Amino acid sequence: MTLSGFFLLCFAMGFLLSLITFALGSFRLHLPHRLGATGAGHAMANTGGHAHVAHVHASAHGVHAARGGARVSSKSASSVSPVNFMTITAFLAWFGGIGYLVTRYYPATAALAVAVASGGGIFGASIVFVFLAKVLLPHESQLDPADYEMVGTLATVSAAIREGGTGEIQFSKGGARRSSSARSEDGRPLEKGSEVVVERYESGIAYVRRFDEMLG
Repeated sequence: MTLSGFFLLCFAMGFLLSLITFALGSFRLHLPHRLGATGAGHAMANTGGHAHVAHVHASAHGVHAARGGARVSSKSASSVSPVNFMTITAFLAWFGGIGYLVTRYYPATAALAVAVASGGGIFGASIVFVFLAKVLLPHESQLDPADYEMVGTLATVSAAIREGGTGEIQFSKGGARRSSSARSEDGRPLEKGSEVVVERYESGIAYVRRFDEMLG
């Protein structure tokens, strides 16, 4: 294989792998925004499903309630290595492309061609790294699973819970208002508008107790 043929092979491999990586990255970064509601719905169905609005901790000294929103952690430039699959494929594409042009159209020794191609590859990989670290990753977030625990959630009764019956509660999770079927933990009725805390969550039903009672 000639040197120009080697450069052309590197370019073809790097370009093809870059296209595949970009396509998969776009699929992973953008589809969750459309499917997120479905995915979150399954997670909420399995876990009681919602970021902490209140955590209630009972002790011999009383009850403490704390409210907090869903915690979201974002990836940044500090969390991505300059040497990764995307930068490697970019290096191959630029290395091969520039090396092929140098050997094809300019009289140059093999050492000079490799040196120029390597510089071009590093330049191309640097562009991809900056784009990855400054544009793509800062918008990619991860939800903390601990924020999707139903027990301890502060809610409001939206449909009165009759004695021994089932009603409905509303609460905030992940920046959105949500609702769930609910029953009174002690079987006593709860009127609409009552502020309650979820003590357990089973089979899609939240078992709640008055918030003021838990405060003693």
